[in-house]
Amino acid sequence: MSTIQASEFKARCLALMDQVARTGETIVVTKNGKPVAELRPHRPPRARSLIGLHKGKVTVRGDIVAPAGTRLWEALK
Repeated sequence: MSTIQASEFKARCLALMDQVARTGETIVVTKNGKPVAELRPHRPPRARSLIGLHKGKVTVRGDIVAPAGTRLWEALK
């Protein structure tokens, strides 16, 4: 993680944004020697819940409500 003064950041902002996107490195912007902001690559948020995670990715084939069959499982014999 590198640091840069706010005045230099202002002058080189677009180039620094390209650098962060390319390298994934975080840059800390300082003002009067104290950190005030971070420039880091954007990462999309992770899924918070498993509910609906596979929505639109799963297809149902056949009858999912009817009994599976009349034979007993091998474990029950």
